[in-house]
Amino acid sequence: MGKRWYVVHTYSGHEHKVKQYIENMAPSSGVADRIGQVVVPVEEVVEMRDGKKVTTKRKLFPSYVLVEMVLDKDTQHFISSVPGVTSFVGPKKAPHPLRDEEVKSIMTRMEGGQGKAASGLPFQEGDLVKVVDGPFKNFTGTVDEVYSERHKVRVMVSIFGRPTPVELDVLQVEKVMPEMPGGVRG
Repeated sequence: MGKRWYVVHTYSGHEHKVKQYIENMAPSSGVADRIGQVVVPVEEVVEMRDGKKVTTKRKLFPSYVLVEMVLDKDTQHFISSVPGVTSFVGPKKAPHPLRDEEVKSIMTRMEGGQGKAASGLPFQEGDLVKVVDGPFKNFTGTVDEVYSERHKVRVMVSIFGRPTPVELDVLQVEKVMPEMPGGVRG
């Protein structure tokens, strides 16, 4: 029987410690031939901080680690006894393998999301937006033009009572939901 992917639940913040322990201790525990890759699923995220684009890694599934292994009583006992591991994910906390398409989806997201839509910009002309970073922070305006290839938008904001075009990175703005009658946001 071949190796399958299983999900292991860990204490919060112990994902990398669990990964390291499994990789270091599997050989001396006699299960190294049945344990394959150990993965803490992360993705790169671009954020705006103080007007600068910053790329960080963010865990896709905090408190979870993926382990590729042949499931038998020895490997199950080894993984269950790793410090920081609380249980396997599955019915009644019993190990349940991930489907191949689930594994493929997670790995694609980790590799930069080649499976995502090409445009990827959540804005279109006429959208009401709020500026969340930069010199125009807290201004609201309307998207006048979208430059998807450059990941920028031109927003018309009111400065001294006059509509003024401002070109911003898409990370500097967020959509504002229009108010519905009765003060409810839609």
